[in-house]
Amino acid sequence: MHLIQRGNNRSVCFFSEDDYLFYLELLAEQANKNSCEIHAWCLMTNHVHLLISPHEHSSTSSLMKGIGQRYVQYINRTYGRSGTLWEGRFRSCLVQSDSYVLACYRYIEMNPVRAKMVTHPAEYRWSSYRANAQSEFSHLITPHAQYLSLGDTDVSTAEVYRELFRSELEIGLVDQIRAATNGNYVLGGSRFAAEIEAMIGRRARRGCPGRPKKH
Repeated sequence: MHLIQRGNNRSVCFFSEDDYLFYLELLAEQANKNSCEIHAWCLMTNHVHLLISPHEHSSTSSLMKGIGQRYVQYINRTYGRSGTLWEGRFRSCLVQSDSYVLACYRYIEMNPVRAKMVTHPAEYRWSSYRANAQSEFSHLITPHAQYLSLGDTDVSTAEVYRELFRSELEIGLVDQIRAATNGNYVLGGSRFAAEIEAMIGRRARRGCPGRPKKH
């Protein structure tokens, strides 16, 4: 699953280095507690991106609730503020593994570049790029099977992964990831979406514009 949580009215969520570090501590703690594997992450100044595999039905919501509540308490106490910090519930999309997982990796770790904060993802400290692309140790990251399929060793996998960043994601794919996540839809092919819809009994992809057809 690809998750986004934004600051209320897109306001700042991280004010100092200690804030980033505390959030990452919470992320590791709550991921372990709620049976979630973290594959990629990026902490921007006013929002958070996560690529995770939850292993229980309530894992995702419990993870985000556990992080959200504790982090807001920490921020309010540290900076003498009160009230909400996050913009409602997090947004998410279920990702089709074989076709879209590595695209989500790249989408997440290229966020600081798209925001023109840095010229290369390796320059940004608060993302998983250095762990995934440069084999930097991380107690947070659990490699996804699609990532591991890139190479035979940690070094070769990281090398192949770095090559993926020589070209930018296609604009259409970036828009597709954004639309699926913001709309809480499935990110995948039409067959995959249809299978998920049959499983959960409701629409999992954006409907066509206009009135629905009469039956």
